[in-house]
Amino acid sequence: VRNLIVTAEGLLALSPVLLPRLLLPHTGYRSASRGLWTSPHCMTVSGDSQLLPLPSQARVVICGGGIVGTSVAYHLAKLGWTDIVLLEQGRLGAGTTRLCAGIVSVAKPISIECQMANYSNSLYQQLEEETGIKTGYVKTGSLCLAQNQDRFISLNGSLKVMGISCNIIKPKEVAKLHPLVNIHDLVGALHLPADAVVSPPEVNHALAVAAAGQGVQILERTSVQQVLVEKGHVMAVETDRGSIECEYFVNCAGQWAYELGQASEMKVSVPLHGCEHFYLLTKPLQEPLPPNAPVVIDMDGRIYARPWQGGLLSGGFEKNPKPIFTEGRNQLEIQNMQEDWDHFEPMLCALLRRMPGLESAEIHQLVNCPESFTPDMRCLMGETPGVSGYYVLAGMNSSGLAFAGGAGKYLAEWMTYGYPTANVWPLDIKRFGNLQSSRTFLRHRVMEVMPLLYELKVPRWDFQTGRQLRTSPLYDRLDTQGARWMEKHGFERPKYFVPPGKDLLSLDQSKTFYKPDWFDIVGAEVKCCKEAVCVIDMSSFTKFELTSTGDQALELLQHLCANDLDVPVGHIVHTGMLNERGGYENDCSVVRLSKNSFFIVSPTDQQVHCWSWIKKHMPNDPHLHLEDVSWKYTALNLIGPRAMDVLAELSYVSMTPDHFPSMFCKEMSVGYANGIRVMSMTHTGEPGFMLYIPIEYALHVYNEVMSVGQKYGIRNAGYYALRSLRIEKFFAFWGQDLDAFTTPLECGREFRVKFDKDTNFLGREALLQQRQDGVFRRFVMLVLEDHDTELDLWPWWGEPIYRNGQLAGTTTSSAYSYTLERHVCLGFVSPPPGKEGLPTPITPDFINRGDYEVDIAGQRYPAKAKLYPFSSLFTQQKRRKEDMELSNLQGK
Repeated sequence: VRNLIVTAEGLLALSPVLLPRLLLPHTGYRSASRGLWTSPHCMTVSGDSQLLPLPSQARVVICGGGIVGTSVAYHLAKLGWTDIVLLEQGRLGAGTTRLCAGIVSVAKPISIECQMANYSNSLYQQLEEETGIKTGYVKTGSLCLAQNQDRFISLNGSLKVMGISCNIIKPKEVAKLHPLVNIHDLVGALHLPADAVVSPPEVNHALAVAAAGQGVQILERTSVQQVLVEKGHVMAVETDRGSIECEYFVNCAGQWAYELGQASEMKVSVPLHGCEHFYLLTKPLQEPLPPNAPVVIDMDGRIYARPWQGGLLSGGFEKNPKPIFTEGRNQLEIQNMQEDWDHFEPMLCALLRRMPGLESAEIHQLVNCPESFTPDMRCLMGETPGVSGYYVLAGMNSSGLAFAGGAGKYLAEWMTYGYPTANVWPLDIKRFGNLQSSRTFLRHRVMEVMPLLYELKVPRWDFQTGRQLRTSPLYDRLDTQGARWMEKHGFERPKYFVPPGKDLLSLDQSKTFYKPDWFDIVGAEVKCCKEAVCVIDMSSFTKFELTSTGDQALELLQHLCANDLDVPVGHIVHTGMLNERGGYENDCSVVRLSKNSFFIVSPTDQQVHCWSWIKKHMPNDPHLHLEDVSWKYTALNLIGPRAMDVLAELSYVSMTPDHFPSMFCKEMSVGYANGIRVMSMTHTGEPGFMLYIPIEYALHVYNEVMSVGQKYGIRNAGYYALRSLRIEKFFAFWGQDLDAFTTPLECGREFRVKFDKDTNFLGREALLQQRQDGVFRRFVMLVLEDHDTELDLWPWWGEPIYRNGQLAGTTTSSAYSYTLERHVCLGFVSPPPGKEGLPTPITPDFINRGDYEVDIAGQRYPAKAKLYPFSSLFTQQKRRKEDMELSNLQGK
């Protein structure tokens, strides 16, 4: 039986055993190993590579001849690199590129991914003109469907902020654009008219030809066995045909990237894992689908579909993925992956519900191909932290074609200039460490990641797999007291604490874009921070100690940090570690423990990145030592006006500002425990202290603090309360508000830059130039007005900001301020371009005189914008209002 002559309902009722027999064509079947795309060019560029000699040296060696590797080679050549060698273990483009679905869509979850996909779209269109090779590029547009209101809200995002053409359309318009789509259960769709489809092997071939035309040597049938490292730097690449000396190595090995990293002389962590990915091909339909028919992405149905040779190509991301190659992989296994009709059945049923007209379609092939996924659904890019000159671009999470062009461009820029031209921190491989390289962890996590690609992700969702990897010594104690957990860099952190008697189930399942169920719980924690005392376990923060026998530690920090670190012993300095452009590579607090010893505290996800940044600039001096002590200390944040009373009782030392001034650190006893580093700071702007406790004392100190604190109304609090407090105080956070392209002058932190200190710190010249030229954007605080917290959609982050009706920027952080009783958003605004499209310097007058709105899923809300916190103003107004209400009650 070669035709689907059954209804969708009838198909659903079929036995899984019979389903493959109904669908599978018994004659003329072509296995997946023989390839999806017919291309006379996709197999080779330079002839039979076995006959080509292996060069003895090169400047850079790229491993992987798929679309990612050829993109890197192409863009390096474009930037003037010579002496480039690209190695492919099989035939060029014969790996997963050959089996790629060929969809180039810019609708991606985060800004940098949208930028990469948008560039790829333009590049693949231009390649035909540049090389004369047809890439199969067809501008089809795409339709992202919404079956419910939450999905519709999620689609109504901020793509327009990036200049990407898109429109929210009604179901009837969907039907006009695609005749096969059943619209009866849709509430709307996002239409992206510039999306396209291509032939992936042809794009691969065009990139390779263009690269070869600029001198890149491409050698097929040459396997990389390991990368040789000397003194922490790439020295050579060992292949099955000999060795190549080189300065740089780029791991674009896709499915083999993990094993290649582990096989190197110095192991490199490339955390990814493979899963099977299925898609269906039909023969031409009775009424052939035109080549420019829109791509359909039905995330609620977990499927996608695109036109293919008059028929349809349709795949999806099932809820029960099949991880593969946990024990390693080889070329033969990939070529012989089998179809699995039972597994594909739910996606086939979803396809027939969405496109009932396919009931009589004739099946051509069910393709089973491997895709590699990462622990957080984002690709891996950049220089590895342990080996200088070793770069990675892999783990594309089934978007390799869409990302390859842009990702290759940014990586080539990174290698050429030392940084890419966009903020790629969300993709930087240094966001992970060795702790995410366990095969068991990766296998379990990718089983969750693959379904999440199409899952509706509400704000502040958390991964459920691979948890409890890193925990504080207080984890069990806090868990029994109602802690609800989030994960950051593998570390468990409390979000909030559910009071006794609350419905735990409803809170765990709270998923919404509106007011969340934890609203009152977090509000109570914030209130306690302001009126009594709260304890927040902040053990996850990154902690380093830098020591030296002489002045080497101070000299290094003076070079790396914008603020002055030559302060008296015991003083705490907030400072940024800047790059040569003046942008933040790290935002940290540094304590001078002694004349030649410093304690550095950074955000949790900075553990690998900050370590790498410091080590990169450290001189090779045996008298200078950097140690990661994150695991040695439990950190407790005591926030609130009664924090000093609690510590005074436990230490028998006065903790008042006169005896313990702000931004100061002392080692002292707390309870029976000695050697506790107590710092008069809280990361929130509220009064209080940070306690850095040797882990063996952690439980004792916590119990003592909670016991003594009972008389002062003490309670546990979580990171949601911390976020609300820091945002209403206008505190920027690295990785969210600050990045490698944000300077202190742009975010109001010029007071933390000491231009007059003796050492010429990194970024000084760039900041002096910026101070002379003016800044072109500013970090602002926006307080929403006419926004109903109970009924309106909440801002979370990434919302467009409008000034006088014109798009002026986006939000980077947001939270409800329980003090101001309004939502507060932080973000950057810029003035419109001046003459000839050049950027215009921004002034305080420009910010203060504008009428602002924040767009939340298409609805604009007025907002007040300021360059300083609103807290004092609104607190005074609130107190006056409360005084008036009290007077009325008393009859005065």
